[in-house]
Amino acid sequence: MSASEGQPDDPTLDDLYEQLEALEETVDTADERTEVRRTRRLVRRLSHNAVVGKVITQFTRKDKAEAFVGSVVIGMPMLVEDGVFEIGRFLAAHPAAFLANLAMAVGLVVGILYVADFREVQIHNPYFGVVPRRPVWVCGIAFATAAGLMTLWGRIAWDEPWVNLCQVSVVFTAMALGGSLGDILPGES
Repeated sequence: MSASEGQPDDPTLDDLYEQLEALEETVDTADERTEVRRTRRLVRRLSHNAVVGKVITQFTRKDKAEAFVGSVVIGMPMLVEDGVFEIGRFLAAHPAAFLANLAMAVGLVVGILYVADFREVQIHNPYFGVVPRRPVWVCGIAFATAAGLMTLWGRIAWDEPWVNLCQVSVVFTAMALGGSLGDILPGES
């Protein structure tokens, strides 16, 4: 059946179930009905598989841990790279560039979570009815991880707070990217 005959452009598993139900009603023999039922059971089992038809709706402790691990894995090279300090000093001298960097990091997170279509991620129970929880947590985890590890490892001493904040923001950008990938690729609990 073509799209012009009433089928949606983006078929879903529900569309498949409906087609199998319609097929089951039209088949003539018991063997054919058994085969259609077997196919429906197979589709149902596949739809419960984490790879097929999985829609991410919640943001659990497991997702937070995955975001943390993704932040560390992707951000680790930045923690030991001295170029971070040079870039951070540049951002400190150019506040508009600092804000653009933060906007880019948040844009990357939102793009990976909601636009890139790695997985279907739905927004549920946003803060203030507008702000999605998942990117807030992913960015918060990435920033806290960047600031915490840079401080713990003596990369910054917070003796120049503005410059150090800008340096943390450089590592944060990489960690936010890693955190968003770490969050959505494994799935949710």
